[in-house]
Amino acid sequence: MSDAVLGLSVGRGLFYLIVAGTAWGTAGAAAALVFRDSDMGPVSLSFWRCAGGFLLLLAARLARPRRAPARAHAPLSRRVRRIVVTGVALTVFQTAYFAAVQSTGLAVGTVVTMGSGPVLIALGARLALGERLGRGGVVAVVGALAGLVVLVLGGGGATVRPAGVAWGLLSAAAYAAMTLVTRWWGQDGGTDSSDTTVWSFAVVALCLLPLATAEGLVPHTAEPARVGVHLLYIAAVPTAVAYTLYFAGAAVVRSATVSVITLLEPVSAAVIAVALLGEELTLATVAGTVLMLAAVTGLAVAETRSVVAARREATPV
Repeated sequence: MSDAVLGLSVGRGLFYLIVAGTAWGTAGAAAALVFRDSDMGPVSLSFWRCAGGFLLLLAARLARPRRAPARAHAPLSRRVRRIVVTGVALTVFQTAYFAAVQSTGLAVGTVVTMGSGPVLIALGARLALGERLGRGGVVAVVGALAGLVVLVLGGGGATVRPAGVAWGLLSAAAYAAMTLVTRWWGQDGGTDSSDTTVWSFAVVALCLLPLATAEGLVPHTAEPARVGVHLLYIAAVPTAVAYTLYFAGAAVVRSATVSVITLLEPVSAAVIAVALLGEELTLATVAGTVLMLAAVTGLAVAETRSVVAARREATPV
């Protein structure tokens, strides 16, 4: 099993995923500011997020100096298939999550989507990719899920509605599919993750455009400059940068490890809520954060050790 996508090591892949998960956690705070200052809906925000991310990544790609390819590109049909599958999975993941939140609330929607994602990914990785999670990995995943439940539902007052749970499971299934196919395509060590990231966002924007138009594409606001800055931030940091790092890291790191590390998103969001938005620091916030950070650290260490051990076995004595 290769540990490189265009030369990317597993250690750097882990770092990329940690940065991506942390950056995703800032999107909620920025979105809350957009909703506060305008009448923009969640689907329209998702459209502008992906359309803006596409334009930023395309501009960066065009501005990058052209270099002679180090290896032959994958056939065009295979590259198009990767882009379409990733884009559709990302569209379903985001849209179904918004539907889950709207139906059953932010807390339950987040727990169902992000909690079932690692389970589906672990099962899919075992069946489709032959990746063994191991006893330590199982303990880490269970610990991460326990931390997620404590962190998000610790305040109580959550309402569970079957329709919202169904949307959350659909979102988690799409996220699992996106993670697994990214890992599968990355095993040959020749995936150009930047190419997939750029054009996947174009697919997402096209899929969301009709829904965003029906919801109201252009927001009404008394603070257009402020809303524009917030939208630019959402398109740049938790979208263009974070997803570029995610797709690169997910191609070289075991799928179950990816799913747990990206649970840093609610941890990052909780820290921002306490530090910048004035929310109260509760025991549930501290306990959930500690559990999830411990699980992420444990899996990252185990991932690194497994790679080192594999290299030692492959090195002739």
